[in-house]
Amino acid sequence: MRGPLAWVVAVVAGLVLVVIVTAMIGNRDNSDETVSAGEWAQNVCGAVGVWRGELEATVEQIRTPPAAAGGDVEPQSETPQERTGFIRTGLERAVQATETMVEGVENAGAPDTAEGGQVADIVSDWADAALDDLEDAEDSLDEEADSLEESIAQLTGAARAIATVLTSGTQTVAEIARIDPAVASALRDASTCQELREEAS
Repeated sequence: MRGPLAWVVAVVAGLVLVVIVTAMIGNRDNSDETVSAGEWAQNVCGAVGVWRGELEATVEQIRTPPAAAGGDVEPQSETPQERTGFIRTGLERAVQATETMVEGVENAGAPDTAEGGQVADIVSDWADAALDDLEDAEDSLDEEADSLEESIAQLTGAARAIATVLTSGTQTVAEIARIDPAVASALRDASTCQELREEAS
């Protein structure tokens, strides 16, 4: 499927996925509670895994914008305004997915390990920072560029924000594994964490 319809279908599919995940999260709200390290890892990796999939799909859509109706216009011929609108739509989708991920991380509670409270705070802080960064990137596109160079810089910075939060997520998981060996073991064993590692590799 190509053309604008492909982008519409991708966005709708993403929204449906976010709604489903939100419903699942609502059924297991352990915020402000202590849970087993295994349950915590399973829920956190599940929320982050869905989020990562959404952001990777968004990056792919930004890299390969749909051709205009009829398929005769190459992506390179897009106007700056069209490109800005396209990236803004991608960022809106990324922000919505991140809001759902933040809720999932909060609802996971804290693992019942020696450093469980610190670990939960680190992951929560990262999730909040990721949301802030993407919202800032989205807001930056509202500022009118004074030159072509500024316009290019805006688009590059906005698109780069998605890659940055993905990288910081990987770094955060590595950090909490170093802090708490019990959490590190749970992260190795949880099926959703194994899937997340496979996706990130």
